Amino acid sequence: MSVQGRLFARYLQDLPAGKLEWIGLRPARKVPMEVVSVAKAIPGFGLEGDRRCQGSEGSARQVTVISVEYIDIITRLLKKEGIDPAVLRRNLVVSGINLTALRHQRFQIGECVFEATALCHPCLRMEQALGKNGVSAMLGHGGLCTKIISGGSITVGDSVEHLGPAPG
Repeated sequence: MSVQGRLFARYLQDLPAGKLEWIGLRPARKVPMEVVSVAKAIPGFGLEGDRRCQGSEGSARQVTVISVEYIDIITRLLKKEGIDPAVLRRNLVVSGINLTALRHQRFQIGECVFEATALCHPCLRMEQALGKNGVSAMLGHGGLCTKIISGGSITVGDSVEHLGPAPG
């Protein structure tokens, strides 16, 4: 394990739990998201009903996660009253946990174990969705890309528990 990995492992062992606040599925490209209260996570693919689940197995971007706290920052940077999570096209919205600290870590939501693989950078569509400076407001606040290690059901209100560093 790298020096940084050991440091993170030491300080993240007591990371407080968060909460799953919102679930959205993208049935296809450029169509409105479907907001659901329960979703089935399929290991190696994504959330049932989401377009990512129809792709090839093993993608590092099976499920995208953003936090309420990041959405609040984006909202303030754009001087808006609020932003509907569906506009950001992320699958899960969580609260009360530091998403940046979960990078390259495993965490559990409901019955499922996820592994954060990379930062989820904004695409140019965010400029259209959020207006001028939408992409720049999301830089560093776009959330995480994850893959599903262990599948099952997730439900709005489930806790988000840090499990430890991803192997390797």
